[in-house]
Amino acid sequence: MLAGAVLLGLLDRPLGLNLLDPMRGVLVFALLGLGLNVVTGFTGLLHLGMAAFMAIGAYAFAISTCDIYPFQIGFWPALGVTAVAGALAGFLLGAPTLGLRGDYLAIVTLGFGEIVQDVMKNLDAITKGTQGINPLPAPSLPVVGEFGTDERPWYWLFLALLVLAVKLCRNLERSRTGRAWLAVREDQLAASCMGITPIPVKMYAFATGAALAALAGGLWASLYQSTGEPGNYDFQISILALCIVIVGGMGSIDGVLVGALTMIGVANIALPKLASWLQAQGIVNPSNVLGSPNNWKYLVFGVVLMVMMRVRPDGLLPARLERAGGGS
Repeated sequence: MLAGAVLLGLLDRPLGLNLLDPMRGVLVFALLGLGLNVVTGFTGLLHLGMAAFMAIGAYAFAISTCDIYPFQIGFWPALGVTAVAGALAGFLLGAPTLGLRGDYLAIVTLGFGEIVQDVMKNLDAITKGTQGINPLPAPSLPVVGEFGTDERPWYWLFLALLVLAVKLCRNLERSRTGRAWLAVREDQLAASCMGITPIPVKMYAFATGAALAALAGGLWASLYQSTGEPGNYDFQISILALCIVIVGGMGSIDGVLVGALTMIGVANIALPKLASWLQAQGIVNPSNVLGSPNNWKYLVFGVVLMVMMRVRPDGLLPARLERAGGGS
């Protein structure tokens, strides 16, 4: 929390850009990256459908809270429902598919992401189709009250939830289940010979990762008081989550946080700042293709990935593998 306070102080400086809003995006995508890190980093399962679980979380949260539905259970209970919905979706996807490995599993998860997006678009009676579900309630706390337009409470809430998620992931990594995940990742056959049953171990990883991704989706929807249209949860979100994990370091919790700050910070902070500077210097204008960061951020992402694979293939903060005898 001290790091969060220091960061907030830096963000309050007059940089000519409101940084609290993009920083909340960094925190949400860090949570999404933690979910993918459990599946891909800890367990070694290539997952290309995290956007689907983010969408499931966003819509589960919206249906639980929006006043056009009969539930309206409030922000905090809805977060619990969101996590449970994500875990259940992860279980339902994992049950018939976790016998697959490598590219085959990646293709299945990619297809699942596309299916969820199409279902959300066409299930108008429940999801409101391309309109999205809105308005959604803001959270409230006894001392702060209901969150309004002030961005600080949102920032602290997202930071606190991310800290809890990091604590959960660290405890899981050090637990018996976490050791089983790492064993399956390193050598599934050897893990089986040691008495570890791979399918239940993978299932637990799938459900845990899906729950964290769904929680990220619920927070995202709450922040903008709308689920947005289903097209927002497309394959690019899944690839962005994968980039966060790869750039930070596969299997590294600290690396995921650095990866989220790097990738989302570049997209939502550095590139808009650069575009504003280019426009101020008269080098480009808003009608120019280079005047909008959205037109070239994925080019930057690609370049970052290529440089990373060349210079630091293990990521910015690679995971430390514990060897026999207790050394690291």
